[in-house]
This record gives sequence, structure tokens and C-alpha cells, in this order.
Amino acid sequence: MFSHDRIWAAIDALAERNRLSPSGLARRAGLDPTSFNKSKRQGVDGRQRWPSTESIAKVLDATGASIDEFFTISDVTRDIALPQGAFPPQTGTIPLLGFAQAGAGGFFDDGGFPAGQGWDVVEFPAGPERKAGVYALEVQGDSMMPLYRDGDVLIVEPGAQVRRGDRVVVKTREGEVMAKVLHRQSPRTIELVSLNPEHPNRNFDMDEVDWIARIIWASQ
Repeated sequence: MFSHDRIWAAIDALAERNRLSPSGLARRAGLDPTSFNKSKRQGVDGRQRWPSTESIAKVLDATGASIDEFFTISDVTRDIALPQGAFPPQTGTIPLLGFAQAGAGGFFDDGGFPAGQGWDVVEFPAGPERKAGVYALEVQGDSMMPLYRDGDVLIVEPGAQVRRGDRVVVKTREGEVMAKVLHRQSPRTIELVSLNPEHPNRNFDMDEVDWIARIIWASQ
């Protein structure tokens, strides 16, 4: 179900994907530049204001995005990224590895869990709710912009159930490691949507995939 926050977050994410501000996105769609301003999202009486279906249709037409992509980017925004360093008082450490090293052999077992030597560590909230086996990957380069930038840290949970719209890390048997959005998965194939519009979407046969793990948190 789409919530008020998720609809507006999807519009913000679509604007960022196209390197626009919310005002710039509204202007490109032929709308009043203030249509998507923060102040327009709630009335003076506190009631939530929603974008009209006509406004959303104009935005999709102006950006070339499909309604399916809008649904996907709305799903993507449900995992709220916290500011880097904004940890609760109680913290622990988890393994940390750069994306460049992640494609090399010896860092993961067959299930995609951390293994071997060469891992660094990073602080992450401790507590009974934290799943065993989670680890961190540091983004390197701009291939995952605009959602993830160079130096961002992604917290990954191997073995977690993944579903359509989840942000995931995938490692192929050829050693390629990538962060994408899961669009569709069947027993035979997997379809991934690129986080960066300048990079292509990817499709693989499942026998080409070493492992897939869900991104559960990101520091930005």
C-alpha cells in the first residue's frame, strides 16, 4: 500500500534520479514550480496533501519513466537511510569490505556470508534485533548514483528473503558485484533495475548468480 510519505519520497527520488530538485521536476512536467514543495505536502490544518494522478502522469511523461518504475522507486524508498554516524548509543562492529574487493575470491562463503581474511570493521547498532551475519560494503565510484555515492556504506543481510522492489547486492559467478533493485525473480531468471539511469538494467539466469543479499540500511 502506498502511504503519503512513500508517494512523496518516490517523487523526490525520481527528481534526484533526473538530477533535478522537486521544483525543477514540477517545472519540467509543466506544473507550478511550487507543486512539490515541502510546504505543499501538508495543509495548515495538518491534513496530508497528496499529488494528483494528473500531476504524477505529467511527471512520468516528462521524465520518460513508466508507472512500473514509479512503483519500484516507491518501494526502494521504504528503507530509510540514516545520516552517517547516526548510531544509537549501543553499538558493535561488523565486517566491512569495499565493492572492488568484494568481487575477488575468498571473502564470502557459498551462502554469501563473510569469510576469510582482509575484512575491516565498522560500527553498527548492536542489540538482539540485529541479525547474525550482516556485513558492510563501502560504495566506490559513481555507478550507483544518485541513490548511493562514493563512500556510502551499505549494510547487507545475506540469507534474508528478498522480494520485488528490494535493494539488493548481487554477486555473479564471474565475480561481478553490483547493487541493484530487484524487479523480478523466478526459479530460472532474475531481473535487476539499475540505480543509476546511465547504467543498464541487468538480467541473469539463476545459474549465473553466486548469491543475492538484501540491503537493509545505508549511511549517507
